[in-house]
Amino acid sequence: MSPGDEQGYDYAETGQTRTRLPDTDPYGGAPRRPHRSSSRSLITVVGVVILLIAAIAFANRGDGGAKEEAVGKTDKPVTSATSASGTRPVEAKSAGVPTGYAHTEQGAQSAASNYAVALGSTGMFNKDSRRTLLHLLYTAEAAARLQDPMDRAYSAEFLAKMGLDADGNPPKGNTFVSRVIPIGTTVQQYTADTAKVSVWYVGLIGMAGSASTDPVTSSWKTWTFSLRWSGGDWKVDSQTQQDGPAPVPGDDRAATSDEISKAIQEYGGFTYAR
Repeated sequence: MSPGDEQGYDYAETGQTRTRLPDTDPYGGAPRRPHRSSSRSLITVVGVVILLIAAIAFANRGDGGAKEEAVGKTDKPVTSATSASGTRPVEAKSAGVPTGYAHTEQGAQSAASNYAVALGSTGMFNKDSRRTLLHLLYTAEAAARLQDPMDRAYSAEFLAKMGLDADGNPPKGNTFVSRVIPIGTTVQQYTADTAKVSVWYVGLIGMAGSASTDPVTSSWKTWTFSLRWSGGDWKVDSQTQQDGPAPVPGDDRAATSDEISKAIQEYGGFTYAR
């Protein structure tokens, strides 16, 4: 989440829906008539069960060595477009943000996911923490180029619109919410030292409080990062955002401000890995 979402700021330029129909009754909805058991049918069933047990035992005995050998040779689980890699993304953090990613496509995707979380956090609404994130996550050239535009974007007027004071603090008794929760990533382009990664995410932003006029709402967006390998890590060189793809809203009851505040305080975030 960023002021680019609220103001259309130029540094963060700014969907298909599938409806699942209920499954029909596989038995056609009609009750099946029970059949009278006989000694012949009983013998048949017992014979089938015995053969099945024997087949399972034989299969397990025959595949055991191969399975153990395969597990021993496999360093990580087989992956697909939507499954996790099982690879630990990073070993360290800087300013609370995971850093030190692998110089690979997976490393670039993990970096983009965690950078989206950091850049969509409440830390971006405070000048000091925003500049720390800017110089930590961006290339030196991009940080120098974007610092002043970002400071202007997060102006006192914008913060006041969000219900915050000039330092980005909410009124006493209120909880300001700004979170990005990645749903998935995809690599648009990749070379040895550059990557273009899109992060599909759901964002939460707003003020939870009894007197709030800006309640917490959710939005679905895609955040695309152009990354460069610099200083032994992936760094953001540029970025764009677009709306969606957004699913059909459900029929969930909207939580109260107190429930949202309690959830934000109790539920921590994650370190994301591809």
